[in-house]
Formats: sequence, structure tokens, C-alpha cells
Amino acid sequence: MMTSDSERLDVIAVGAHPDDVEIACGGTLAKLVRQGYRVGIIDLTDGEPTPGSPGPPVRLAEAEAAGRVLGIHSRIQLNLPNRRLFDQFENRVALATEFRRWRPRLVIGFGAKTPMASPDHYQASLLTDAAVFYSRLSKWDEYFGGLPVHAVSRQLYFRLALEPGVMPGEPCHITVDIAETLDAKLASILCYETQFASKPYIAERVRAAAIVTGMMAGVSAGEVFVAPRPFAVDDLLKMIL
Repeated sequence: MMTSDSERLDVIAVGAHPDDVEIACGGTLAKLVRQGYRVGIIDLTDGEPTPGSPGPPVRLAEAEAAGRVLGIHSRIQLNLPNRRLFDQFENRVALATEFRRWRPRLVIGFGAKTPMASPDHYQASLLTDAAVFYSRLSKWDEYFGGLPVHAVSRQLYFRLALEPGVMPGEPCHITVDIAETLDAKLASILCYETQFASKPYIAERVRAAAIVTGMMAGVSAGEVFVAPRPFAVDDLLKMIL
């Protein structure tokens, strides 16, 4: 069922597992919420099985706690298979159905491979690209339960906080100032005790990465995004300053 106008989301961030989005762009999502936008997260899998976790209910509780820290309005769990996540038709439709249901203006997701980390991240990037496309296709109603088409206005790519600061081959990088929400980002990450209790350095490293990213853009902390297509601005000074 399609959401009402008051329930629709302005922004949806898509991660392969619970904690991906928090690490990648938790500061930006918290800032968007404070600016009055309705923000949601879609986790493609529940992240299970995973070392250190007693099972899906605990991981779900951690994700819900992290969402409350960031202030997001909806968190959707697609329950696709962790470790076996693939870019295939049924998974594309499942994600595109959520885009049609929630009608976001902006979708943010993985934009690059994460070498020596989960291959689910790259599959998530392929799925998100496809689902943004499928969401706007007409004459395909039988796959989407009667939900009307929805054209996502803009798509951005994120990178995990500890990955390289730029995505090779992508010309349009954008830095968001997260100085006021960096602490919320770190607190949301630490909600995942099953993942990071054995890595007490994680908050320190994510903070350091945000400081370095922000420094390059002249702010005290930042998160980087890539626009896969150029976009125009109407008020250059407002955009730049």
C-alpha cells in the first residue's frame, strides 16, 4: 500500500546490512532530520549470520536503537539473504516496490566496491541503481502490487567512512558538513554492540575519518557523496556558501 503524503519519505538510504548506512552517512541523515526532512533507511538483509551476534532479533533491536539515535522516521528490513545477496530480478523488484511505496525524492546508496569487505556491498549498489530505474517504469504494474510509478529525482552514492576519500573515475564529489551531528553518528554506530564491542577503536577511527574529510572542504567534520550525473543549481552563492 502506498504511503500517505504525510508519511512519504524525502530521503531513503539503502544499505546491505544494518550498520552500513550509519557508518557511511549517519551524520548526514541526522542532519537532514534536524532540517525537517523525513528520512528512512532500507536494510537489504538482516546481517545474519554474523560473528558475535546471538541472532536476528538482537541485530534488529540494535538497528532500531541506532535509528532512534539518528531520529529517522522509518526503517525497512527487506530480509534478503545475507552473504548471498545478488543483483537479480526479484530483489530489484522488492527494492523498487519500497521506492514506489515511500516515494523518496533522494535515494542514497553504495557507489563503489569495498575490497576485502563484504561483496554484498557491491551487489547492493547494483540493486539500488536498478531499483531506482524500475521504480519509474510504466506498463509493469503486475510486479508492484498496483503501486503507481515513482520517479526518484536524485540519486547519490556514499562510501563507508573508512574507505578511500574519493571514488576513482567519479568527477562530482560533494561534502556534507556534519560537525553538529558527528556525535549522533558515532552513537548510532555504537548501538551495534554485537559488531563493535570487540573493536573499541571503531568510534575513534570513524571520527578521525570525518575530521580528515571535513578538513579537505574547510569544515571540522564531513561525509562525502558522489553525484553519478551532473546537476544544475539555481542560486550559485547559496549552493557554494
